Amino acid sequence: MKTAKEMGLIGCKRCTRVSPPGTEVCPRCGGKVVSRDPMSLQKVMAWWILGVACYIPANLYTMLETKTLVSSDSSTIIGGAVDLARHGAWGVAIIILLASAVIPVGKFVIILGLVIGVQRGPQISDGLRQKLYEVVEYIGRWSMVDVFVVAVLSALVQLQTLVNISPGRASLFFALSVIFTMISAQSFDSRLIWDTGRARDTADRASSDDEATDTEKERTA
Repeated sequence: MKTAKEMGLIGCKRCTRVSPPGTEVCPRCGGKVVSRDPMSLQKVMAWWILGVACYIPANLYTMLETKTLVSSDSSTIIGGAVDLARHGAWGVAIIILLASAVIPVGKFVIILGLVIGVQRGPQISDGLRQKLYEVVEYIGRWSMVDVFVVAVLSALVQLQTLVNISPGRASLFFALSVIFTMISAQSFDSRLIWDTGRARDTADRASSDDEATDTEKERTA
């Protein structure tokens, strides 16, 4: 079965509408239509590196600073989740850990795996790689839970000299890390997944044909 690329058709990356050759602007969404983005992987890795670079200080610096009349307390992302767990708020602690540790690290690993799969050849099926890409692109925005919590607390808990809650430096780095990772995922041209899969299948068939030819030659020799 021929692919759309082999038939000369071009799919819009924004709305997925298929257009005939020579189409430069998608008639459905008005986006620019290109067969493949030759700089896709470079863009992905550039934004990915920025995301990782911001994620490290986001976990080292203070996320939330609380000041009262008698004390001053500051906590990192992980430290805040641990404190919540100690006070019995296990549900909130788990949500924060998922949003601030599991999901971001998982996105970094999956995006890097997709890039390596395109460059060096896939180790898993094309369908699974496509699903992983869609999951990363969908859940990217939910990593902002920590930033939203800090913003809400800072806006609501301002009792002048009694209690003052303010965001720490980690909130900025964490927000930047989420944004850069989202841009990295969106810069990935998912059509490359199927191109590499197609190339792998073609190479496998060629290898099988060569082996069959060699076997036939040995039989007739």
